[in-house]
Amino acid sequence: MTDTEKITINLGAVDLGKIDLLVEHGHYSNRTDFIRTAIRSQLEKHTLEVQQSVTRYSYGVGAFYHNLEDFERYKAKGEKIKISIVGIYNIPNDVPPALADEVVESIKVYGIFQASTQVKAALQKSGKIL
Repeated sequence: MTDTEKITINLGAVDLGKIDLLVEHGHYSNRTDFIRTAIRSQLEKHTLEVQQSVTRYSYGVGAFYHNLEDFERYKAKGEKIKISIVGIYNIPNDVPPALADEVVESIKVYGIFQASTQVKAALQKSGKIL
């Protein structure tokens, strides 16, 4: 399970040039280092807003998963799960799509949602991925 995800951004030539200049002068080790630092700076700047949203909407923050045994236990009890996460959520590959679809009420992940293509397709088809 990885806790990072590759993203792609487009930058104008002037902005990219400024980043390269800062890298060349030793302020950052490379472009990625600059971009990560800039993102962390903005996230720190908005800490209060993020915390208020997490609290208001009762999001879990961090890395979470439900394994096959968890899904089977919820099914046996006739219970549904509602996932609201800021971070990463994983459904292992051994969880059958039908079981995931039966047990999950909804999933909202701000970050990374990892599951098999089949599980994601089943949950998407039934409108459970928000």
